[in-house]
Amino acid sequence: MKKIEKESLLKSFLLFFVSQALLVGGLLYLEYIKELKNFDDELFNKMRVCSFDLKCEDLKIDFVPKENYELYKIYKEKEYVGAYFSILGSDKNSLKIYTQMSTYKSKAAKIKQDTFFSFLLVLVAVGVLSLLFSLYALSPFRNALRLTEEFIKDILHDFNTPLSTLRLNSSMLKSELGENSKINRIENSVATILSLQSNLRAYLDNHSSQKESFDLQECIKSRVSLIEKNFETLSFELNIPKTSLSTNKDAFIRVVDNLISNAAKYNKQGGKVIVSFENDVFSIQDTGKGIKNPKRIFERFYKEQDRGIGIGLHIVQKLCEELKIDISVQSEVNRGTLFRLNLKNII
Repeated sequence: MKKIEKESLLKSFLLFFVSQALLVGGLLYLEYIKELKNFDDELFNKMRVCSFDLKCEDLKIDFVPKENYELYKIYKEKEYVGAYFSILGSDKNSLKIYTQMSTYKSKAAKIKQDTFFSFLLVLVAVGVLSLLFSLYALSPFRNALRLTEEFIKDILHDFNTPLSTLRLNSSMLKSELGENSKINRIENSVATILSLQSNLRAYLDNHSSQKESFDLQECIKSRVSLIEKNFETLSFELNIPKTSLSTNKDAFIRVVDNLISNAAKYNKQGGKVIVSFENDVFSIQDTGKGIKNPKRIFERFYKEQDRGIGIGLHIVQKLCEELKIDISVQSEVNRGTLFRLNLKNII
């Protein structure tokens, strides 16, 4: 299940579960108040019967002087719960029938405990129903998402034929006409589409469950050696010790390729790209043009240069989220850019 599907399932479950739990909790609370009142009424009725025959099980009897107590009404004092009744032929005394507060509280606690257990049982049932409801509600969304992904994959596959034709014909034109700015623009556009195709394929794949162990130093050396061939005026500096990573290698390479190639593309003549790893942080620093709005750099379709379509770094961020890599960026115009990847979760 993809991250967006898990998020949708969790939100649907919580929405249904919390709303039903609050409703059930409110109803059971009212039921608890009702049961407590019934218990008080039952206790008072026992006291009333006791006032006639004085056969009082679990109750105590006392004769007290008449005070400002209202007769035939239950009172809950600090140490007892009781009621006062009139005595036939007596104007000075009243009959007090009561039980200890501790006894009353223990029986009231039993009612509360029974209500709480009922709430837990209903809560379990609500949880199961919430999960079933969430899965049912998620089903159309998952089907739509699957169809969309299949459609995109089909389109990406169909890109191969026209792109191969474009690359072949541009190579033939270059061999016939020599270096030409228009042909170079065609080749750059084809390279951009190929990069976008690779990014989209990486974005559509599920990487969270596809892990393997590999050496960071060897991986970066091989990627930089491929990229630096296209940027002969730049110098690449690597400061990476041997470190073992456990994650999806293809997705990690896609992230690294994007960041290092961007550091090279938007660098200045004779500039430098520094790739290093220290204290669980993998960093890529360049001496290039810099970024005017670093906070927006991961937004989809945001770009500050004419090249590209502004989706590469957005996909990089999404891949980092899947791989549990924290990514951050610092940049200053005309000074350069620094990307940091915290790899502590995959070491």
